[in-house]
Amino acid sequence: MNNITAGFGADLAAVSLYRPVPIKELSDSARSLPKRLFDIACSCIGLVFLAPLLIAISIVIKLTGPGPVLFKQLRTGLGGKAFVIYKFRTMSTLENGSRVVQACRGDSRITRVGSFLRRSSLDELPQLWNVLIGDMSIVGPRPHAVAHDHYYGALLPDYRDRFRAKPGITGLAQCNGARGPTETLDKMSRRIRLDLVYIERWSLAMEARILVKTVSIIVTGDACAF
Repeated sequence: MNNITAGFGADLAAVSLYRPVPIKELSDSARSLPKRLFDIACSCIGLVFLAPLLIAISIVIKLTGPGPVLFKQLRTGLGGKAFVIYKFRTMSTLENGSRVVQACRGDSRITRVGSFLRRSSLDELPQLWNVLIGDMSIVGPRPHAVAHDHYYGALLPDYRDRFRAKPGITGLAQCNGARGPTETLDKMSRRIRLDLVYIERWSLAMEARILVKTVSIIVTGDACAF
């Protein structure tokens, strides 16, 4: 266990309850060299050109309240392997245990700065580092907290199939209204169905369409959750 994950007090190999997904079952997107090269290029360019913005957000978070700048949490990634995701901290709590309560509209745990970061999706920018090191992709199924994986995985038979692809910063589900909290099982079920459509029908053309739609949504604010 390296220094980054040591603070979680658990062996990452034992965190996920899912049996590893065999290499032969991984999606075409997970095997695509052009996709990986695109991810590396995008994450490098993003981290370099957005560095002033990343620094500015970090300073504002630090000046407006106690707590760390970055929020770190265990998520389940490609093949069922757990990894540490990075986000700008938007809440007063740092949940990462066997019970993680989803944030919702009007949640008192969300800070004033955090509310803006969530609405603008700027809280997701540190995940460019996750993309660069290979834990995530620019496009793919959004990773959930491990506690939520265990909960929904027991209720939805196809849930495990989403681990056939590398998780993404954005995805087909997020571009089709399945972003934000999942208060009902139906909402999570719809998100999983869209994730599986992405996995089964993936192509570079689909990847491009999702990216274009994501940019449009961010600019217009059509999918702002809270």
